[in-house]
Amino acid sequence: MISTAQIAAGYKILPRSNRSNSPFRYPGGKFYARRLILDEIPPHSVYAEPFCGGASVFFAKDAARYSMLNDLDKDVINTLRQIRDRVEDLIDLLAGLPATKQKHHFYKNCYRPTCGLSRALRWFYLNRTSYSGIMRAENCYWGYGRKYSMRPENWPPHLRTVSDRLQGVELTTLDFEDVIDALPNGCFAFIDPPYYDADQQKFYNCTFEQSDHNRLAECLRRNANRILFLLTYDDHPAIRETYKWVSEMHDRTWNYTINRTDDQKNGLKLKDGFSRGREKGRELFIRNYHV
Repeated sequence: MISTAQIAAGYKILPRSNRSNSPFRYPGGKFYARRLILDEIPPHSVYAEPFCGGASVFFAKDAARYSMLNDLDKDVINTLRQIRDRVEDLIDLLAGLPATKQKHHFYKNCYRPTCGLSRALRWFYLNRTSYSGIMRAENCYWGYGRKYSMRPENWPPHLRTVSDRLQGVELTTLDFEDVIDALPNGCFAFIDPPYYDADQQKFYNCTFEQSDHNRLAECLRRNANRILFLLTYDDHPAIRETYKWVSEMHDRTWNYTINRTDDQKNGLKLKDGFSRGREKGRELFIRNYHV
């Protein structure tokens, strides 16, 4: 946020969106579930997301005294870091870029980043213009709809709002065990790992194996007496069995939005009547505290 001291010193106030949304489109993100999640977050002063992805919950919640966002995908964290530290430089690189299929092809197949800032330019542009925000190269298809997607002219003000929110936030690319084990006593962690029963190869550049699901359960169990956590997972019998020791486990359901972009991979277009319809999100909310 811009301080009164900055304003008094002549800090230039540039347009901001004032929208508490993630800057990214992210497959499996919690944008549509974030209000349900906010209702279950306990009071806290230290906050962490070991699997931040699009960080929809972080951007929707009230700011904590200290926050940490972590993801093993280095491009996710690099882009957040550039937005935090060099937002106007990133905006300058994005200036005048249209959202077109040709540009999407160029940034996906031809553009070669030379630094962290240019990597963030490429990642952000592709993320905002790809179908469902999927960034795995073989499934990263053009999927922008001018009527429904955030338009390029609206990227700068929203990036500034995101940058304001990221000030003072620690951004890391560590293994989740290193993050969770190092959290201070009393910390609250929102933990949103990849689904247990899903084909991650379609969506993510960093995959999660069965051994990782097991490691996560063991890690949370050994830290359960000193941190608070809300864990979201797909409702699978193995997950229910693995976390039966946790005090609270609840089914939660929410509506996803209807599909609003073409599905280039399958040759389906909105103008021809393509619509996926409204879908239900269903997950387990697992927490070691009462609300």
